[in-house]
Amino acid sequence: MDDISRISALANESRLAIMRWLKAPRRHFPVQPHGDIDELGVCCTFITDKLGIAPATTTRHMRILADAGLVRATRVGKFTYYKRIDAELKKLSRELSQL
Repeated sequence: MDDISRISALANESRLAIMRWLKAPRRHFPVQPHGDIDELGVCCTFITDKLGIAPATTTRHMRILADAGLVRATRVGKFTYYKRIDAELKKLSRELSQL
């Protein structure tokens, strides 16, 4: 993924909040029924509730982050779970520090 896409994905207050929450999911989200929050990620429903926005808007935010390669989406039944891809964030940080 190119730097512009990744930077653009982070250029939104809600998406930045999501990325901060996903850094420490146990601190920000409740226990989930379908798997370990650290391994599987956070259910989109919990992200929606925390943001206080419509599910479709949350889905759009998460798709932007996933398309930028910053989060991984995993489907379990009818639910989608999201986990940060820290390696991509570190790579972006290194690239920005070269400017």
